[in-house]
Amino acid sequence: MPNARRLVLNLLGAAESGRLTVGEALAACALFDISENSVRVTLARLAQAGLVELAERGVYQLGPERRRIQDEIAGWRGIEERLIVWTGQWIAASTGGLPRSDRKQLRARERALSMMGMRELDHGLYIRPDNLAGGAEDVRQRLTALGLIEAAAVFRATDFDSAREKQAHRLWEGAALVEGYRQGEERLEAWRRSAGGLPLDIAARESFLLGDAAIRQIVFDPMLPAPLVDEAARHLFVEAVKRFDDEGRRIWMTFLGKVGD
Repeated sequence: MPNARRLVLNLLGAAESGRLTVGEALAACALFDISENSVRVTLARLAQAGLVELAERGVYQLGPERRRIQDEIAGWRGIEERLIVWTGQWIAASTGGLPRSDRKQLRARERALSMMGMRELDHGLYIRPDNLAGGAEDVRQRLTALGLIEAAAVFRATDFDSAREKQAHRLWEGAALVEGYRQGEERLEAWRRSAGGLPLDIAARESFLLGDAAIRQIVFDPMLPAPLVDEAARHLFVEAVKRFDDEGRRIWMTFLGKVGD
């Protein structure tokens, strides 16, 4: 079950207006048995952390700290458009010389590397296939936006020795990713087929839970090329998530539209 923090941030990120009223936040959280007091405390803490801010009295929008990564999260629908043919080269990020004493900075670094699909090949050396449009420069900019400090070296890597090349291919569990695509597609399509008769509150709750998990799966997917993963299976999953998200948005627009009625 989501907590108030996750629910509020996700709804703000998905809102077409970019805004969420306190009443809407209370109604949404009530679906998950989150108390009014918890919601108000959460909003205050999010504002203090710069993750949300008041747009006007009783209306919130994303704050500067959240907006830093929101573009990356919101870009999941076009994520496949960023992919290019893989020629066998890699993008690497070296973090071995970066400070580790600042826990907040360390968490941001780990999140950034994970969201970019990078895995540790050697101590402090993270890599991913060079199959993203824009190459090392684009990856560098996206990592920085996600929280990796600019002092980190990000570059194209090639000509690994045979042992490291084999190790690099084993850093991701391709079979597990493909199974996740297929199970995810089946789960979302099954819900869509059976959701027509659900009461609005149940449909809103279930669509949030399923949609949130599916979008998170895409956001943190390494977007590997063949032969490391079955690209066709991934495409079918992404398309299923788009259809589900469209339906979920319609459900939530209807639900939130009734707040205050």
